[in-house]
Amino acid sequence: MKKLLIILSACMLLLLGGCSFLNDAQDTITYVNEATDYLATATDFASNAPALAQQAISDLQAAEDLQTMLQQMQQSAEAFNELQVPEIAAELHQQIIEQNSAIVSEIETFMNSFQDGLLDPAILENTELFQTVQDISSIIDQIQQLGGE
Repeated sequence: MKKLLIILSACMLLLLGGCSFLNDAQDTITYVNEATDYLATATDFASNAPALAQQAISDLQAAEDLQTMLQQMQQSAEAFNELQVPEIAAELHQQIIEQNSAIVSEIETFMNSFQDGLLDPAILENTELFQTVQDISSIIDQIQQLGGE
C-alpha cells in the first residue's frame, strides 16, 4: 500500500510539474501575441502619425485626428506596461516599459502643443516620438523569438 501511495504521489508531482510547464508556455505564447498586437499598433502609429502631424499644423480636422491617435497610442502603451509578463520576457518587457515611458512623455508634450486647435510646428523639430515608437519594434522582434515565431 505504501508503495502505491509513493508511486501515486510521484505521478501527481510529475503531472503538476508538467501543468506548470504548460502554463508557463501558454503564458509566454499569450504574451508574445499581445506584444505582436502592440507592435502592430506602434508600427501603424509610427507610419501614419508623422504625415498627420504635418497636416495638423494647418488643418483642424487633421489636428483632431492626431489628438485621437496620440491618445490611443498613449492608452496602448500604458496598457502594455500593465501586462502580466512571463519570467522569460521580464527583461525585454522592462526595456519596452522604459521606451513607453518616453513615448507617453512625448505624447504629453505633443498634446500640450496645440494652439487654437492646430499643432505648433515647432514640436515637429524637437521631438523623438516617432523614432522612439519605431525603436520598440526591435525589442518586440526579440519577444517574438521567445514564442518561436
